[in-house]
Amino acid sequence: MKNGIIILDFGSQYNQLIGRRVREFGVYSEILPYYTPIEEILSHQPKGIILSGGPSSVNSENAHLVEDQLYEQNIPVLGICYGMQVTAKILGGEVSEGIKGEYGKSEFKIVKDTPLLTNLPQNSTVWMSHFDEVTELPEGFELIGTTSNSIACIANENKKIYAVQFHPEVSHSEYGELILRNFIFDICQCNKNWEISDFIETEVRKIREIVGNKKVMLGLSGGVDSSVAAVLIQKAIGNQLTCIFVDTGLLRKDEGDKVMKVYGEHFHMNIKRVNAEERFFFKLKGVNEPERKRKIIGNEFIRVFEEEAFKMEDIDFLAQGTIYPDIIESKSVKGPSAVIKSHHNVGGLPDELNLQLLEPLRELFKDEVRKVGIELGIPKELVYRHPFPGPGLGIRVVGEVDEEKVKILQQADEIFIEELIKHGLYDKVSQAFVVLLPVKSVGVMGDERTYEYTAVIRSANTVDFMTATWSKFPYEFLELVSNRIINEVKGINRVTYDISSKPPATIEWE
Repeated sequence: MKNGIIILDFGSQYNQLIGRRVREFGVYSEILPYYTPIEEILSHQPKGIILSGGPSSVNSENAHLVEDQLYEQNIPVLGICYGMQVTAKILGGEVSEGIKGEYGKSEFKIVKDTPLLTNLPQNSTVWMSHFDEVTELPEGFELIGTTSNSIACIANENKKIYAVQFHPEVSHSEYGELILRNFIFDICQCNKNWEISDFIETEVRKIREIVGNKKVMLGLSGGVDSSVAAVLIQKAIGNQLTCIFVDTGLLRKDEGDKVMKVYGEHFHMNIKRVNAEERFFFKLKGVNEPERKRKIIGNEFIRVFEEEAFKMEDIDFLAQGTIYPDIIESKSVKGPSAVIKSHHNVGGLPDELNLQLLEPLRELFKDEVRKVGIELGIPKELVYRHPFPGPGLGIRVVGEVDEEKVKILQQADEIFIEELIKHGLYDKVSQAFVVLLPVKSVGVMGDERTYEYTAVIRSANTVDFMTATWSKFPYEFLELVSNRIINEVKGINRVTYDISSKPPATIEWE
């Protein structure tokens, strides 16, 4: 599709979030690596170009830059954070190491009117994440806005080149959505040309072209991502898809039976259950480090898939419900982004994998995946189920994992979710679960001393899962959940509530 917005990726953790914001406006967007040749960029006939943020310095020896000609195409450009520094550097300005960095919320002040900032108040809150800063403007540019520590917005109105030091794409920037809207519609003059149905139509066509008459095996967990991927792929190729459900022993309580009932009876899918609990617990014995656990679980999943593919014969593709937050937090895809943690779907793939990967949702965020699911006719109660990590309870049992700890955690987690649903809170939060700590403490039950585990209740509110805040539950509700867990789950005598936001914390503990 042409006549949309091209985003050049310099490795920001938020680069796909920019694309998501553009698509929310109903405008097609595509992310390309920063080093994409100008001829290829122009072949997309973009109405505008956005340069993402990134972790590097434009003054480093091997700085990531764009071609000078990018700014001479009579196409509006918006540089964000590192993209602002790239713009200033290439066009003759100066970028220096700041006296002190700006991270988190800052006060932004408009000093000159510009179409980019139309309808913004003179002062607002923005989200900063930088150390280097622009100290001298390129020729033809004007200062548009500042924070207390830096030049925060510059513009060359004649060439329609704009740049901001902050991140308008994140929800913490108070009027960030309006800034992007001004750029997309008022400056770039974009038309609405993108809907979720367009994504489905495009992906179905792509899947058919890629797969042809070959067969696909999908690891179905019962979660939102793998379920939507399965239904989408089934829509494209029908019974060429076989779903493999691997019961790792690290799933929610009774999850295996529920998955087989829902997808075997409701969706009439070809689905095979593999009971591999002992295998996973054996591999995890003595392992404490989170990354090792993730990769062990990921590798073991792939091994099971390979074995099942060998038994089934003629399987050429392994499909996964990988979504963008899995990708961008694990490794760089289209730019030099920093690795935060490995994910089950992307962190454990061995070099000798004999199946081709099929990941139709890898460009989407969780809320977009849910929209696709509804569009495909998946029941709402399944689509809006809280996300569950690929490694399952293997990363919610902090430290070494064994069968006893998992059973304790399954019971506690079931109580928490049950009470959320009963009190009408489940659909008001984005992700809720219980974590079991490798910490025991003294307690008293009846007249007896106990020495048992500590559980942590975790609940987060978010739109895109890139940033999140903790859920503000009533004390009475937390007390009820705590009392039920302590009274009903043997092995836990203390419950705490996690009030950390993302960042700096992640939603999961490991």
